[in-house]
Amino acid sequence: MTGAAGNGFRTDLRLLLGLWALTRSILLLCAFKVVVVPGPDVTFEVGQIYQSWYEVLRTGEYPSSDVTWQYPPGAAFPVLSPALLPFLDYATGFFLLAFLCDALVFGLLVHTGRRKGRSMRGAWLWLAALALLGPTAYARFDIMVTAVAVAALLAGLRSPRLLGALAAMGAVMKVWPALLLVGAAKGRRTWLSWSTAAGAAVGLLLLCAIWMPGSLAFLSYQSERGTEIESLGAMVFHVARHFGWEGTARMNYGSMEFLGPYVSWVSTGALVLTVLAFGWLLLWRFRARRFTSSTTADAAFVAVLLFTVTSRVISPQYMVWLVGMAAVCLAYRSSRMRRPAHLVLWATAVTQFEFPVWFSHVNESDLLGISVLFLRNGLLVAATLSACRILWRHTVTEVAPEPAELPTSRPQERPKVLAGSA
Repeated sequence: MTGAAGNGFRTDLRLLLGLWALTRSILLLCAFKVVVVPGPDVTFEVGQIYQSWYEVLRTGEYPSSDVTWQYPPGAAFPVLSPALLPFLDYATGFFLLAFLCDALVFGLLVHTGRRKGRSMRGAWLWLAALALLGPTAYARFDIMVTAVAVAALLAGLRSPRLLGALAAMGAVMKVWPALLLVGAAKGRRTWLSWSTAAGAAVGLLLLCAIWMPGSLAFLSYQSERGTEIESLGAMVFHVARHFGWEGTARMNYGSMEFLGPYVSWVSTGALVLTVLAFGWLLLWRFRARRFTSSTTADAAFVAVLLFTVTSRVISPQYMVWLVGMAAVCLAYRSSRMRRPAHLVLWATAVTQFEFPVWFSHVNESDLLGISVLFLRNGLLVAATLSACRILWRHTVTEVAPEPAELPTSRPQERPKVLAGSA
């Protein structure tokens, strides 16, 4: 790249890197409470809950007696990760490792965006979204899981086995990265990625079970969770409180949940919606006829959106998952997910006001709390419906194929569409 175009690119890259350094410095200042964000202390979980788990895990057991431990056994890895920095206290080590994971994702997106047929839009989205989400991004281990998921998707086009291995690693930490495999191209690539993922997951689970007892205790606590007050289903009760509903909102199984009449109905309804959503994904998988370079990322984005909006819980840190998947989509010029990705970006911006800034209003179900929650969840629903429609049209109903950028061993080979039989 030479001349004015090259100079312009270098200027844009310097601007991108400078803004990332500036925004991340502010995030670290917020995490260390040099700059205080209004509302509840978002770092409480790290200094109290995570560290208490850390102390138990160090003894060689899972914290199975703690009802807030609701994660697969691999979650022990990010919780124990501050031990890599023994010269720092737990919280400081955790925040710095979260920062490094952020830097890793950003670096991968920048590296990918500079390649032919790729775009820097993914890196810009990641930069903006985490800054808009605020210190919550560094105060949960979701950013570590998202780093693994982003690496899996970006490596998946050239190495289906690496996609499967990294997806399995993420899944044993927090389940949802298993959804990355839904968009693997049909045929040999599906077999390689899915079989590798299955083998790696079984191996990691066995390792955790042998390593420490109580690895599956999270299953009972997760099944007993209700409807969290930030979820889509909770919006029914936020409105119902103004019409005499007799329930209440209080801490239950580690989060603020609605308890009272009809809550179990809504929780069951959320599970039904999740089953229907996965049924749609299976139908899409069966009907899809065209797999381009961005299809794996696009399908993963859609799957994680469906998993999130139908969940009984939509915690603020879930936005990190969605932003990571959206950023990978935008790193491919062939992706058509720009509109839903931007809707997720706006939802991320609203999320910081929903939690922590105005969380007391959400907890009280007053007009401000209901408005900000309806706006955030409405944007997520709109993003989900838009993304599903785009994925279906791009891979099922449109006839004209678009060339995919496939890795080739011979430079004279032309790119081909990734396709396979249903």
